[in-house]
Amino acid sequence: MPKYRVLTETEKKSLESQGCRAVEWTDIQVAEPFDSTRVRNVTFLGPVKIGSVAGVVKRGNLAEPCGIYDATLADVNIADGCLIKKIGSRLSGYDIGARAVIEDCGLISAEAGASFGCGVVVDAVNEGGGRGVPLYPELSAQVAHLLALHRYRPQLIAKLESMVAARVAKAKAARAQIGSEATIRGVKTMLNVTVGAGARIEDAALLENGTILSEPKAPAIVGSGVTAREFVIAEGSSVTDGAMLKATYVGQGCGIGKQFSAENCLFFANCEAYHGESVALFGGPYTVTHHKSTLLIAAQLSFYNAGSGTNQSNHMYKLGPVHQGIMERGSKTGSFSYLLWPCRIGPFSVVIGKNMANFDLGDLPFSYIIAEGNKSTVTPGFNLYTVGTVRDGAKWPARDRRKSSVKRDLIHFPVFNPLTVERMVRGEQLLNNTAKVSDRSLEEVSINGGTIKRLLLKTGAKYYATAIEAYLCEKVLDRVEPLLQKGAPLTEVRQQLVARASLPAAGTEARPTWADLGGMLIAKERLEVLSALVESGAVPDLEALQAKLQECFAAYGEDEWNFVSANWEARYGSKLSEITAAGLAEAAAKLLAARSKAIKMTLSDAEKEFSETAQIGFGVDGDVAARRADFESLRGTYAGNKVVKQLNAELAAIEQRVAAFKSKAETLK
Repeated sequence: MPKYRVLTETEKKSLESQGCRAVEWTDIQVAEPFDSTRVRNVTFLGPVKIGSVAGVVKRGNLAEPCGIYDATLADVNIADGCLIKKIGSRLSGYDIGARAVIEDCGLISAEAGASFGCGVVVDAVNEGGGRGVPLYPELSAQVAHLLALHRYRPQLIAKLESMVAARVAKAKAARAQIGSEATIRGVKTMLNVTVGAGARIEDAALLENGTILSEPKAPAIVGSGVTAREFVIAEGSSVTDGAMLKATYVGQGCGIGKQFSAENCLFFANCEAYHGESVALFGGPYTVTHHKSTLLIAAQLSFYNAGSGTNQSNHMYKLGPVHQGIMERGSKTGSFSYLLWPCRIGPFSVVIGKNMANFDLGDLPFSYIIAEGNKSTVTPGFNLYTVGTVRDGAKWPARDRRKSSVKRDLIHFPVFNPLTVERMVRGEQLLNNTAKVSDRSLEEVSINGGTIKRLLLKTGAKYYATAIEAYLCEKVLDRVEPLLQKGAPLTEVRQQLVARASLPAAGTEARPTWADLGGMLIAKERLEVLSALVESGAVPDLEALQAKLQECFAAYGEDEWNFVSANWEARYGSKLSEITAAGLAEAAAKLLAARSKAIKMTLSDAEKEFSETAQIGFGVDGDVAARRADFESLRGTYAGNKVVKQLNAELAAIEQRVAAFKSKAETLK
């Protein structure tokens, strides 16, 4: 803020002649240079500090003089170069940053001791309560996951809540801000809302008790008709077109609009929510819903896409809305799908139809779950070899819209990772064991509430085995290739394959060894250590907690290798640190076989998108040749398709890579 002084008598008379009034003129202070002609028709109801009003505000090719016009101000500190005009009720209780623009607004007011949404409890995941996440501006998906879902550790929750309470106290002690270069235009009512630098708020209906984080290179946008109460909107996000928020966190790079309604919801990095509604939702990174008839309720989701008409039920007409669902990363719902909570859907699965069964299919990832009457029929592993899964794996990193200086949500993107591979290991065992013990006369068997055709048990297990083998072998090649290229001896290669973990990594134990913490993959042992540190008080505040989470995020590569090493030994009965040259060549051959099979199956799936059935509706007024030509004019050809080209290039590349690797590995001594 600039240096201020009291008004001179000449300035006071000039202001009065221009329609200005003050309860006490001595309460008004100004900064040099002060041009009294740029303050007109202003009523001062309390202390006000006015920065330099020199300069102009640019609006495209137009320029408008800075200053204060037709407004009522009280307890406001204004920095240099601002434009404030046409405030119908009053502007009070704010520190306003340089070059901010506030115009055509009704009431903009902040009270002493306001928390700006900090401390508001969001009842996420379970509408019946008990998983409340208290809001604060810097909330990350990882901390929210701990607060919402680790209620079985009451000491951890108590420590986390005390950290948030300290942050709430800090918020209450601060004055409300309208950041530098922020624009607030046409807002009817804004109460107890603090606004970051560069934010653009235009024609919002009501904003109350909230924080709008923003910075010039990642401005937050709040648009026409928006109603938001008890909220946080993070940097680079937009909430527009009549969206309605209540007790909701909108993370970085999100888009919410087109009359979407959210209550008691958390949306983290790069979520999109349009047209529909959500209640008690934990929307992990890349949760997407675009359709009017979609209701997402009482669920945890991430890397999720909702088909039109997706619906969920969380009370079963019994003891109220107490049930909840988990759809793990990468899952999708087809059009008009329905899920009756409680259910758990494994990673990268697809749900189709009206599912009335309650099931736990967390250990059957990459599955299709299709309603057939009152049964939910599962095709395990089928989604491993669909072209949609390939697209998903490539699109998420490319669609990271976060441009803020700090990216709070810590996200691991790979489709194949220790969590999904561990689930496939468990799924393979589950399917093989079920095949052994099930009566051969049965056409179908039941697994954890899902129904599987008995003939698909072995097929699903083989799908998983192929994917597991490809993952393990590829990780070995990734680690060894740099050494082979520089001609390292076998002893050095073996040394590189030693697991050097500070934490152990289990292989095929019954208990899970990896967790997905709001989009961040973490070894359970590391998570246990972190939780114990928080409980002991060794992590004193939210800043230190985020720093510890960042350390866990950075340790992913080391922990993943421990996982690979342990699972290699469990699967093949030998230690990677004792591998031979022939063993390395064999690993490369296994990778080629597994990846070639996967790519060819995916290509076959992609080819369906160019079949005669896919051409229905094309070439309406022509013959078969016209239909094909019309189709190709819009969709192109199978051979020319971008994804198909990418897959064929991958196939050629893996063949070349394996050939080069084997030739070098076979000469190792």
